[in-house]
Amino acid sequence: MKRVFQKIVSVVMALVVMFTTMSFTLDLHYCGDALVDYSFFTKPESCGMDKVLPATNCENTTMSKKSCCSDQKIVKEGQDDLKTAFNTLTFEQHTFVAVFFYTYKNLFEGFDKNFIPYQDYSPPFIERDVQTLYETYLI
Repeated sequence: MKRVFQKIVSVVMALVVMFTTMSFTLDLHYCGDALVDYSFFTKPESCGMDKVLPATNCENTTMSKKSCCSDQKIVKEGQDDLKTAFNTLTFEQHTFVAVFFYTYKNLFEGFDKNFIPYQDYSPPFIERDVQTLYETYLI
């Protein structure tokens, strides 16, 4: 159980580090106040309302109307200032960290299922069976 918990914690910590250092962009397309489409990697699909409106140009300003559609872009920048702590450690601290992790890792390694600690020792010699001699039996 400890080993499973340890693996879960290490995966969660790896995901936290990965997502805090990763940057991504979210593109949103609204038609009025309603969210029509969103996209992480490509441009979001339009609702088609911009095709219905006439094209705007400088020559015909009377035909231009304001579109009800809007696009929004959310950019999340990742961290770039991660610093390793091993640059400031002394040799003794490096040694302590290495020995600590080696011994801590070995705490969670299990034994074989058929581990018998007294396998190499012979059983004691019994001169007489005391239970049958005194006729005391556990029921």
